[in-house]
Amino acid sequence: MSTQNNSLHWADIYADKVIREKGDKEKYTCASGITPSGTVHIGNFREIISVDLVVKALRAKGKEVRFIYSWDDYDVFRKVPKNMKDPELLATFLRKPITHVPDTNGEWESYAQANEKAVEALLPVVGIEPEYIYQASRYESSVYAEMMKTALEKKEEIRAALNEHRTQPLPDSWFPVSVFSSFTGKDTTTVLAYDGEWGVTYRDDETGQEETVDLRETGAVKLPWRIDWPARWAYEGVDFEPAGKDHHSEGGSFDTSKEVVKTFGGEAPVSFQYDFISIKGRGGKISSSSGEVVSLPDVLEVYTPEVTRFLFAGTRPNTEFAISFDTDVLKIYEDYDKCERIYFGLQQVNEKKRAKEARIYELSQVHGIPEDISYQIPFRHLCNLLQIHAGNADAVIASLGDVKPSQEERLRQRCVCAYNWITTFSPEEFRWVLSSESSPLIELTEVQRNAIKALYAKVEALDEYDEKEFSSVIYDIAKEAEIDPPELFTVSYRILIDREKGPKLAGFIKTIGKEKVLPILSRYF
Repeated sequence: MSTQNNSLHWADIYADKVIREKGDKEKYTCASGITPSGTVHIGNFREIISVDLVVKALRAKGKEVRFIYSWDDYDVFRKVPKNMKDPELLATFLRKPITHVPDTNGEWESYAQANEKAVEALLPVVGIEPEYIYQASRYESSVYAEMMKTALEKKEEIRAALNEHRTQPLPDSWFPVSVFSSFTGKDTTTVLAYDGEWGVTYRDDETGQEETVDLRETGAVKLPWRIDWPARWAYEGVDFEPAGKDHHSEGGSFDTSKEVVKTFGGEAPVSFQYDFISIKGRGGKISSSSGEVVSLPDVLEVYTPEVTRFLFAGTRPNTEFAISFDTDVLKIYEDYDKCERIYFGLQQVNEKKRAKEARIYELSQVHGIPEDISYQIPFRHLCNLLQIHAGNADAVIASLGDVKPSQEERLRQRCVCAYNWITTFSPEEFRWVLSSESSPLIELTEVQRNAIKALYAKVEALDEYDEKEFSSVIYDIAKEAEIDPPELFTVSYRILIDREKGPKLAGFIKTIGKEKVLPILSRYF
């Protein structure tokens, strides 16, 4: 049941816009990219998945799409992040290309590659598989020599375009390239001259040494960001690339790039501005270079891959939203389950709402539409089951009894996320451990002990009652034992989970099951 043809989903709207503005092409190129200056955080991921959603929308319209992801790993290493090993060693690589900075964990060839590979290993988990381009490799093998020659030849055109958005005009001595010194490896250099062909002369500002390099043979020269970005639009023929608020602000790099790209014979891609993401329920401002980040692996601890995609597919990119680790997690899973029920026709809504939710559901899937709806179990209830079974997903699935083979893998993923949430992020009152034979006994009055004996007798016949009936039974026990119902509830919770409060007692006892409850109660008489 594909719903994309007449969809009002933002990804389909942008796919239509790309086709309309770029014309009917054999292949469309959609691009994203980042500097791997630190852990790639969930704010960066918003760009990646925004492109992926438009790519999927274009493909759903029968279009061939090239999805490229550029690692800007020839950028300068400007700051040592807080979460890195051997910061003193890393500090010696400041002002060098990040691809030349070592991975102090010793796993990869460079610091940049360590950050890149972490993302590349994880993106397929959420259904994203772009073609990766490593800009350091491009520059160091002189792939962009012609592009840099064009920039140098058209220096005045580029300077005029950049000056339109600058308060201080660029000086006459400015050149549209920067150089990493062959003497120190750093970008602390000044370009002195261009010979009109392939030669660039620079001075190392630390040593005072001068050198002339040939663009066709050196990997030391690169374009600065505001020229590099539009040059690559032209080089790759990019049709669509979104950018964050900072790039889309008035006079920002997108504004200048729209002009500079013309210098290279290209045109700006279709774009939109995506908003920031905040984090709710755990600390830390999102910033790659500081090391205080929430990354995709962090999000996948609590949200399954489909629910992670749902967070983004269900939110317009220009809307700020929070990724929650607090009790909002319960509602997000509930919203996803509702969306899925609507898709499978198990919950009725009006046609406009159905089309919207169904399209969000399609775009949330990692490997196409599953043959069956997920096993729909409320997240809070699943957390309780996992605590009853000490986190054992197999035991939980077995206790449910009616899980189809086609639902099992998705339910198991949800079990992992639910247990991570309940043990790490949930409020304290949500957490408990079922008492065992070794748990310390609590002191009971004679009245309380008699009430627990009566409860034991009723639990023996637990299978005869539904939850509502068993709730009435508990109130009858309190009346007969001459104990206030709230006191009976409190004593029961303290015996079962060493808490003053807990989930609704009748349903809780039925969920735990008499096989586990009876041995706990029997310790008190």
